[in-house]
Amino acid sequence: MAKAMWNGAVIAESDNTVMVEGNHYFPRSSVNAEYLEDSSHSSVCPWKGRAGYYSLVVDGQRNQDAAWFYAEPKSDAGHITDHLAFWRGVRVEA
Repeated sequence: MAKAMWNGAVIAESDNTVMVEGNHYFPRSSVNAEYLEDSSHSSVCPWKGRAGYYSLVVDGQRNQDAAWFYAEPKSDAGHITDHLAFWRGVRVEA
C-alpha cells in the first residue's frame, strides 16, 4: 500500500500505483480531492506529454503545484492516464 502525506493529512492511498521514473502515480480515485486546488501551471515532458498541476491545501496551508497529472498522455505513457503523482515535500511511503 502506497500513501502520499503532507501537512499531517493523507492525500492519497492505494495498493495499485504505477511507478514511472521513481514516482508513484496514484489512481485519481484514490486521491482525496478535498485537498486539491486547480492550478494554471503546466509543463511538457518529451515522452509523456503536457502535465497539468494541482496545489494542495491542508488546514489553511498551501503547497503550490505539488501534484501533477497527464490528462492526455502520449501513447508510451498511456498507463498513467487518470493518475496523479506528488512532489514538493509530499512524503510517499510504500
